Amino acid sequence: MTVFKAAVLQMRSGTDPDASAEALTRLVEEAVAAGATYLQSPEMTGMVQRDRAGLNAKLKDEAGDVVVATASALAKRHGVFIHVGSVAVAVEDGKVANRAFLFRPDGSRAATYDKIHMFDVDLANGESWRESNTYRPGGSATLADLDFPGGSARLGFAVCYDMRFPQIFRAEAMAGAEVLTAPAAFTRQTGEAHWHVLLRARAIENGAFVIAAAQGGRHEDGRETYGHSIIIDPWGRILAEVDGDEPGIAVAEIDTSLVADARGKIPNLRNARDFSVVDATAEPARTEAAE
Repeated sequence: MTVFKAAVLQMRSGTDPDASAEALTRLVEEAVAAGATYLQSPEMTGMVQRDRAGLNAKLKDEAGDVVVATASALAKRHGVFIHVGSVAVAVEDGKVANRAFLFRPDGSRAATYDKIHMFDVDLANGESWRESNTYRPGGSATLADLDFPGGSARLGFAVCYDMRFPQIFRAEAMAGAEVLTAPAAFTRQTGEAHWHVLLRARAIENGAFVIAAAQGGRHEDGRETYGHSIIIDPWGRILAEVDGDEPGIAVAEIDTSLVADARGKIPNLRNARDFSVVDATAEPARTEAAE
């Protein structure tokens, strides 16, 4: 059993990574003062910028990214885990990775994760998104351990749109993840309809905590995000939430014994079986009669 305090840091990142790093610093200090030892920021912590030229103008590789450097320094300064939900970083093929980072309390990097699923969609309100035009998708789910003085917790990574693909969360839970994460920049329209339902479902079906920090409000590039950063327990109960879309924090206690308790009551991970899909409407295969 491991018990620790987790915090979600809700942001309204603009187009200036330096300003975002300053905002991250303020929220980290607030969360640390509230006793949090694992802190999570949203997807695109560094900048929310839909214009490719504007993105490229301030894009850095991970070694030169100000938010990455700031998060590492803050983790070391305060002796906490800091999970940067994601930042846009330049990669070698001329595209961009939507990359999450986890830093240990000594400031060292524990893990990275590149968002796997690309949000390519035309919305009814006229918004159009083609993440695959800019971003290179990742190909691997990622797990990492949060090692605290009193024990450890296994963390599984996802980013935003990944939450609509439950197979990632199931695979991570089957591999031992007790805490599943989904930092996001969810649009207002889809957030109002699906945010709480999807995240509570991922918690319930895997018997795991779900922690999802979010962007919120109207951003400099015109995008509107839903906010409502949230922490959910393995029974699907909301433990803490930032109410609305203003920047702020929410903090909750994570007790990993509740994971074993939930999985013991509903052992669907253990009861899972392989199966095939049969199309009953298909024409039956024809075979030659034996002579």
